[in-house]
Amino acid sequence: MNAPASKPSATGLPVAIRDLRKSFGEQPVLKGVSFDIRAGEVFVLMGPSGSGKSVFLRHLIGLETPDGGEIRIGGELATSEDIGSKFHLAIVFQSGGLLNSLTVAENVGLYLTEHRLKPREEIDRVVTEKLALVKLDPGVGAQFPNELSGGMRKRVAIARALVGDPQLVLFDEPTSELDPLVALTIGREILNLNERTGATCVVVTHDRDLAFGIADRIGFLNAGELVVLGTPAEIRASPHPLLQQFLAADFHPQ
Repeated sequence: MNAPASKPSATGLPVAIRDLRKSFGEQPVLKGVSFDIRAGEVFVLMGPSGSGKSVFLRHLIGLETPDGGEIRIGGELATSEDIGSKFHLAIVFQSGGLLNSLTVAENVGLYLTEHRLKPREEIDRVVTEKLALVKLDPGVGAQFPNELSGGMRKRVAIARALVGDPQLVLFDEPTSELDPLVALTIGREILNLNERTGATCVVVTHDRDLAFGIADRIGFLNAGELVVLGTPAEIRASPHPLLQQFLAADFHPQ
């Protein structure tokens, strides 16, 4: 699984993180984190559990307000109330976030249906198109999420995220609780959507194989600090002891 050598003209959004700080009580979680995510790239934020990855993601989607610093998406503050009306953003949650009371097709088309953005026939066409993008047969649309495997549910969640033709897609631990072969498939789907749409993809994960398999660049977060940032080759070559300790734990280079 390797990132594509060439990509379409980027339609994705750049993200700028500047001196981002967050504490809960007396416990600092993010300690002045600063870096840039380039438009149209697959950026992976990697690190062990408790490193601050999930808190960073919550800031990125506007669910947390920083104690200091800022995040700008396409030049706009992530905390801006109207950012959702200016840009198309989507998130694929760790759990998938699918509603078991709705069919797969209803889950994928929910945003369009709830906001009455398209007629029924057009919604059906879009749902079929997005399922095909993640290599799911249209017949899957009639099933319910609890009838699917974990990997298929993740792919449905990706299809749902694609319905709004997002410019920025966020993935929260996309391979969590999946076996290695299924995780490999999910990694390929992330690369496929990035290659086909040009959307900026930000992946938060502790999965080293996923990170090295899909990333244009990787940031290594540890104890709330960005320790190393670079291409997969630069990350592998970094002598930083905390990074090497993380990579050495059951890590198998591809």
